[in-house]
This record gives sequence, C-alpha cells and structure tokens, in this order.
Amino acid sequence: MTTAVVPRARSRNRIRSSQARAGLAFLAPFLIVFALVFIAPLIYSVYLSFFKTQLIGGTAFVGVDNYVRAFGDEKFWSGAARVMLMLLVQVPIMLTVAVLVALAIDSGRLAGAKFHRIAVFLPYAVPGVVAVLMWGFIYSERYGLTGNINSALGAEVLNPLSQQWILVAIGNILTWEFVGYNMLIFYSALRTIPSDLYEAAALDGAGPIRIAWSIKLPALRGALVIATIFSIIGSFQLFNEPNVLQTLVPTLISSFFTPNMYAYNLSFVGQQFNYAATIAIIMGVITAGIAYAVQLRGAKEALRS
Repeated sequence: MTTAVVPRARSRNRIRSSQARAGLAFLAPFLIVFALVFIAPLIYSVYLSFFKTQLIGGTAFVGVDNYVRAFGDEKFWSGAARVMLMLLVQVPIMLTVAVLVALAIDSGRLAGAKFHRIAVFLPYAVPGVVAVLMWGFIYSERYGLTGNINSALGAEVLNPLSQQWILVAIGNILTWEFVGYNMLIFYSALRTIPSDLYEAAALDGAGPIRIAWSIKLPALRGALVIATIFSIIGSFQLFNEPNVLQTLVPTLISSFFTPNMYAYNLSFVGQQFNYAATIAIIMGVITAGIAYAVQLRGAKEALRS
C-alpha cells in the first residue's frame, strides 16, 4: 500500500515541477524585459542620487545630501504644489464628466450612442503634442478662437494664457484628452452588470435615476479606483502640456513648473544628472504612496459593501 503511494506522490511532484518550469518559460521574456526597462533604470537612478558631479573633484559620493537639498528646494516643492492642485481639482472634474458620459451612453436613451462613444474617445487618440499645439492656437489672443471671441465682444473676456488662468487652461486640455479614456473604463464596467438586476429593479418600480444610483454607481467602484490611480500617476507625470505651452508663453511657464519639467531641465540643460535622479526618485515615492493609499481605501470600501 505504501509502495504504491510513493510513486504517485513523486509523479505529482514531477508534474508540478514541469508545470512550474513551463510557466517560468512563458514568463521569462516579460521578466527579462521588465528587469531591463524598469528594475535596472530604477536601481541606477537610486545609485546616481547618492553622488554629485562637480567641476573640481569630479564625481563624489555625497550620501543623502541630494535628498536634503531636494526637501529644502523651493522650486521643486512649488512644482509639486501645482501638480497636487491639479490632482485635487482637475481629476475629480474629469472623472465626474467621464462617469456621466458613460452613464448616458449606457442608458440606451441616447441617440447615436456608438457615435458618441467614438467621438468622446477620439481625443485620446490624438498625440499629446498635437493636442497641446491645437489648444495653444485656440487660446491665442492674436489668431485663435479666444482672440476672435474677445474681438467680437469688444473686451478681454477670455484670457487662458495668463498668470491666473494658466493652470485652468492646462486642466482643460487634460480633461479634453483623457475623459474618453476614463469613459471607456467606466462603460466597460457598466456592461458587465447582469441584466437580471435591471429587470428586478424595473419590477420594483425603480426609474432610470434610481437604477443609476443604486445599481450602476456601486458597480463602478472598482473601475473608479483604477481610473483614480491612473489619473494620480498621470497628474504627477505632467510634462507634455506645460512644456509645449512654454514655447507660447515662456514668461508664465518656468523650467520648474512641474517636477518632471524640473528634473528634465536639470538633467538635459543643467547637466545635473544626480540631482535630477533624486527629484525623480522622490516624486516616484510620493506617487506610489498616494496611489497605494487610494487602492487601500478602495479595497476597504469594497469590503464594506
């Protein structure tokens, strides 16, 4: 009896080992690419952040001096404050609009729902640089739509490219670009709701608003967490929009307007690679921390429901 069990156990172990090797073989290409394009640059950036290159003395190990400098750098924190403000104001507006559009398309009451779905998503397919240039011309007072409106009204009613409105102008571009992307996430989540729930709600006398509030919105919690995390990461990675607009309004957008712009200019203009790596590491940690907090919050809300 015992001699029969041992070969079976060995056979199962061999099968499991063979399956593990096969799984590892399938994962190996991804793991190699992931290590080369993500892990290795991350380790190298951390390594660079502990050094400083000087004209006299060359490259020297300075420990955490770059991090101490960064935490007292007003340029870095002013840029971080701007992206944080963008995160707190623009992201909720963008996600709210995306949810409303997804609900409208999913309701079945909107004529030409397929056309509207494609039309809302289309701006996401426009390259970022092209989108910013297009909106930059629209914002222009000389030959853009803004200038035409002001001329028609005989007063300077709109002035997006000004000190007090530049963040709003950038936020409008971001919303235009990414509402369609987030709408598609929410719409996909809505399509997974079983039709039985709608039928039961209709039998109970629930109207469209009640169905949206009690069935559709709770079903969007998981998708909302994912979209929020993506939006947080995108906010802290803000670079294209202000960097392109800087060519139109160089006096309004500085080289440290956002942390990414600051790190870019430190590295490629100022040749301060070590300090630029430090800025990038700090922003990566801040972004990961906030995204993780949002994920935990979403998981707790899911458990409660």
